[in-house]
Order: sequence, then C-alpha cells, then structure tokens
Amino acid sequence: MTEGKNPNNNGGDLIEDLKVEVVGMAKDGARHPSTKPVLTGLAIGAAAGWILPVVSLPLGALAGAGFMLYKRVRP
Repeated sequence: MTEGKNPNNNGGDLIEDLKVEVVGMAKDGARHPSTKPVLTGLAIGAAAGWILPVVSLPLGALAGAGFMLYKRVRP
C-alpha cells in the first residue's frame, strides 16, 4: 500500500492516490498488496448483491471492490 504513495502528497489528492493504486495493481497483478483485499471486497459485495433483493450482483461487486480500494488508500 505504501509502495506507490508519494511522500510529498500528505494525503491530499484522493483521485491521484487511487490512480497510483489501480495502476500498481494492474502492473503487479496478484503480487500487489492491494489485489487480494480488493478481490475479497468484490466477492463479499457480489454475495451481498446476490442475497439482497434491491442490490444487483454487479452493483454489489462494484460497491465492495470500491469500498476496499478506498480503505486501502485511506485507512
């Protein structure tokens, strides 16, 4: 999580931090420290979307992955 962070940023730009994290996950694949938690969040969100009648499977998966990605960038 801290590998791609800019030490001069001081937690300022959320979009830039998310971009760095997603690009790092795309380059490193399963070796990146954020990949497994984000995929776990995706699976939990998809399961919740499958169980809950109001939320669809893709929406639940997107929400779960987005939440875990946000928590990796902003703990």
